[in-house]
Amino acid sequence: MTKFVDLRSDTVTRPGTAMRKAMSEAVVGDDVLGEDPTIARLEETAAEMFNMESGLFVASGTQGNLLALFSHCQRGDEYIAGQTAHNYLEEGGGGAILASIQPQPVANELDGTLSLDHVKDLIKPDDFHYARTRLLCLENTWHGRPLPLNYLDDACALSREHKLALHLDGARVFNAAVRQDVSVSRITSRFDSVSACLSKGLGAPVGSVLCGSRNFIDNARRWRKVLGGGWRQAGVLAAAGLFALEHHIERLAIDHHHATLLAESLAEIEELSVDDFPERTNMVWVEVPQWSLATLEPNLRKEGVLISMDDYPLRLVTHLDTNEADIQIATRIFKNFFSKKKST
Repeated sequence: MTKFVDLRSDTVTRPGTAMRKAMSEAVVGDDVLGEDPTIARLEETAAEMFNMESGLFVASGTQGNLLALFSHCQRGDEYIAGQTAHNYLEEGGGGAILASIQPQPVANELDGTLSLDHVKDLIKPDDFHYARTRLLCLENTWHGRPLPLNYLDDACALSREHKLALHLDGARVFNAAVRQDVSVSRITSRFDSVSACLSKGLGAPVGSVLCGSRNFIDNARRWRKVLGGGWRQAGVLAAAGLFALEHHIERLAIDHHHATLLAESLAEIEELSVDDFPERTNMVWVEVPQWSLATLEPNLRKEGVLISMDDYPLRLVTHLDTNEADIQIATRIFKNFFSKKKST
């Protein structure tokens, strides 16, 4: 089987030998009956990490975000989220379709924050002509950038002042915590709920955790069942999540280092414009010449490097299945592609 350097996403990781061993040895039970001890331990571990009362193991970050909407809001309510936020733009409109909750998008600033003055202006008055604004959602990291800690304090204060719940789409919140050199609870404790992926940089094959108060999680558990998301003997999957939380958080710094190396090396290519984010985690954003858009991806694939053209600028992502040699290979192949085009 051909070994590719896969920079498409950190979702492409595969469980290693130690994680697979943990999965094979997991003690399991019927989780719908509350009898899977491995799932229970994962939920308790995540909740403790996030400084929250309770946790819920769910199939995906999308499911976790949707359950947060169901649990914080009622039909006819409204949530505020970034114009390019995942839970507004890329989750199929689930809140509107399935829960009858109106999204109110706000333009993201260059650092991924939402202008809190703009958010304040969009909170609807208590008038039956309007949807009831009930929830503010933030995403961290955003395009690989951690949200500033003082901004999170201000967002929390605004939410409390206007009696809004505050939800974090923390798909890569552990990347943010590692990059900012703080405990993850330093970020999450400001929020009423948080959804965090185990299947991205942490390397589990599937799953996310949703955490919040006990009452919130009780509601989310009910909605998970309504949406067909009840687990049975899923402790084999939860074991992978536990292994990831115990072994793969601190090593995220390696992915961040590799992304920095990749950015620095690609910046040497005259035809490319590479982002210079000061707080880079595991993502590199690259602008390429218009003439290369149709041919870059297939040419790199032919040489053993996988990229995605779904985003522009191009998003390149490092993860636990990429090493420093892979970064050197990818850089060489990028350079070869553009040098050949220059000579023709």
